[in-house]
Amino acid sequence: MANHKSALKRIRSNEAKRLRNRYQNKTTRTFVKRLKNTTDKAEAQELLKKVIGMIDKLSKNNIIHKNKAAHQKSQLTKFVAAL
Repeated sequence: MANHKSALKRIRSNEAKRLRNRYQNKTTRTFVKRLKNTTDKAEAQELLKKVIGMIDKLSKNNIIHKNKAAHQKSQLTKFVAAL
């Protein structure tokens, strides 16, 4: 167990950040699945803008690696273009 006040606070803040990161990552994955299941091109293009913004935010906050973000955006853009 932590012996210092600052260590206890760090444990609390780390848990809060972990839950927030987990929520944002899961929400993004849900939107990616929703985009993949879309058959309407116009709807997919609108959803793509939102999903790319979410992926960029995850990358900026180091929740996912920047190369993974670039790869996901590339694949999703290719998918929407093929519709």
